[in-house]
Parts: sequence; structure tokens; C-alpha cells
Amino acid sequence: MRRLRPLLLLPLLALLPGCEAVVLSPAGDIAAQQRDLLLMSVFLMLIIIIPVMMLTVFFAWKYRESNKEARYEPDWDHSTHLELVIWAAPLLIIICLGAITWSGTHLLDPYRSLDRVNKGQAVAEGVEPLQVNVVAMDWKWLFIYPEYGIATVNELAAPVDRPIRFHITSTGVMNSFYIPALAGQIYAMPGMETKMNAVINRPGEYVGFSANYSGDGFSNMRFTFHGLDDAGFDRWVSGVRAAGQGLDRETYLELEKPSEKVPVIHYGSVDEGLFDAVLNMCVEPGKMCMGEMMAIDKKGGLGLTAVHATWPLVHDKYARRGQAVLGSGESYVMAICTPLEAEKAAVDAARRRQELAVQLTRSAPSEQIMGMGLARPGQAARTEVAAAGWPFAPRIPAPTAADASASQS
Repeated sequence: MRRLRPLLLLPLLALLPGCEAVVLSPAGDIAAQQRDLLLMSVFLMLIIIIPVMMLTVFFAWKYRESNKEARYEPDWDHSTHLELVIWAAPLLIIICLGAITWSGTHLLDPYRSLDRVNKGQAVAEGVEPLQVNVVAMDWKWLFIYPEYGIATVNELAAPVDRPIRFHITSTGVMNSFYIPALAGQIYAMPGMETKMNAVINRPGEYVGFSANYSGDGFSNMRFTFHGLDDAGFDRWVSGVRAAGQGLDRETYLELEKPSEKVPVIHYGSVDEGLFDAVLNMCVEPGKMCMGEMMAIDKKGGLGLTAVHATWPLVHDKYARRGQAVLGSGESYVMAICTPLEAEKAAVDAARRRQELAVQLTRSAPSEQIMGMGLARPGQAARTEVAAAGWPFAPRIPAPTAADASASQS
């Protein structure tokens, strides 16, 4: 009976053909190339692994204790031919592995635009990739189609043999966007945008999910990906547009709240710029976007502290060296204001510059903050040796009408 027990596992083996090895049988060209890279790497490694395993069994059998005819040489310690085989074969395999890994890493870069949709089939001239904006939420997926002005939750579709370009971000927790039949996984991170280019080559329904643990609802963070022909995709888009409800910022803020097992939702319209607001973490009304905040920080920052810290500086004050992010003019930001307030601030700035110029000419050199003492662009540096020993004390020219107009801009 003990010998017959392994036979009880045979019914379980009969169920294995029902399992779909989607990673080894993908429906997208990128995933197929990744599979080929995986199989080639495994094959090259097996060239070493299989002989080593076979020799291990052979030596254990040949030099067993009961084999009295085995040749025993306790004083043998070196063979040049054997050393050459032992070291040369792995070295050649490592070189081959490095070559295919390096080329595959660059050719399958998810940020790289596709130059083919299938083996031997280049991207047709004039074909634009399908743009899909992906937002990983807690615990659901939002897909926005800016070309069609629609959005869906937990459902994705794309036409067969058309390149797809995903722009991926997250609302709060790092996630991983993964459709095994389409391409490899890529991370979704809040406040950052990652990209992936892929293509689906066979019609069908495929599973997509999160491959990075993100909390309680992680196990149900799945969606269906439809590979459709052109006519089927057009019908799908028409069906989503007929949903009636739109995705505005208020609706998005409700959708963003954590929820599990969310059914498929269709939005027939989407607010323009919603994905950029999600990416910059400023969907809430009145919240400053990260892009604006970084531009202000590069300009010098907000608040009285920044004003007092930068106002006395002469260096690089009246014009920016190089390309200014927010245009020419003041090299710092004092406040967020309306156009009328900006015009008044420009006039006040010109007056304060003139007062500062007079004040600096009357003050002692040691009290002046000169920086590098650079002259304004287009003018030669004018310096004079101060009586107190200050070597570089540039004269500050009075502001002109051009300065005022630049400040207003």
C-alpha cells in the first residue's frame, strides 16, 4: 500500500493542463519578448547546471563504498585540461548572459516608444499610440482616456495591434501596475509619473492587478483588460460615453476615498486637466500644485523670511543669468497676487530699488551684501576701491522703465 500511495496524486496531475501559464504564453509583443529573454537565460544557465547535477550523481554512484573497482588517487591535485573546462565554460555563459541582458534591458525599456507591434510587423506610419492615464487608488484602478474624454474604474480596453502608452501615478501609496499578458510590471508612485509602452496582439479578456502590497484591500485590487478589434473598441468607447455621469473634481475626491471590491464604473466625460491635478496632488480646490510650488521655490520662495533674506542682495538681482523658469524680472516671489496687485508691486519694487541704491552708496562697504558683484547684463562691471579696503563695491544703477515692465511681466 505504501508503494501505491504516490498513484493517488495522478488525478491532481490531470488538472494541471487547465492552468494557464500566461507569463509563458502572453498575448502582447513586449511580454513575448520578455518571455523569450527569460527562456534564453534559463537555457544558458542549464548548460552548466545540468552537467553539474549529472556529475554529482555519477561521482556519488561511482565512488560508493561498495564499489571496490573505483580508481582511487589520493595524491592527485591538478589537471590543466580540467581547470580549463571548469572555468572557460561558465565564463563564456556569463558573457552571453551579460550580452543578451544588456541588449534586452535597453530594447525592452518601458519608456521606449515601440518600433514594432509584432514580430516582423513594424508600427504603421502615422499611427499614434493610444494614451491611457492610470491612477492607482486605495483599492481600485482609475483609467482615463484623454483622446476620447472618458474614464473607467477597474476596466481597461485597447485595440489589437495599436501601441499603447500608459502614464501611471498613484494617489497615496506606492503600487505596481501589472498585466502579465501585456507587459512587465511598473511602479505607480504618488507625485511621480512613470510610463510604459506596450501592445496587445490577440483579442480576449486578460487579468490585471496590483503586484505591490498596499493595504487591506490589496487582494481585490484587480481589473479586466479587454483586447478588442477596432470595431469592438469603438463600440466599447461608445458604451462608456453613454454612461451619462461625468468625472469632475468633486466626483474624483469621493472616488479617491478608500474602498474595496469596487465594481466597474464608466464616466462619459472627464474634466480637462484632472490627471495633471492628480499627478501634482492638487485636486482639492485652492490647493497649490507641486509644479507651482517647485517653481516658486526655485524662484526664491514665499514669505517675509524669503523677502528679507533676498532683498539686500545685489548679485543676480535685477536679471536672471541663464533661463528663468518664470520669466525675467524679480529673482524671488513675494506673494501670489492678482494682475493689479502685480502691477502695483512692480511700481513699489522700482521705488524700493531706487531707495536701496541711494542707501548703499551712503553705507559703509562692510555693511553691503555684494555677492559676486556682477554687473547687469549688457553692461561692463564698474567697481571702485573703497577707502575701508572693500575691493569690489559695484555701483547700482537706478531702475529704468525696462526694469518696471520686466517686473510686471
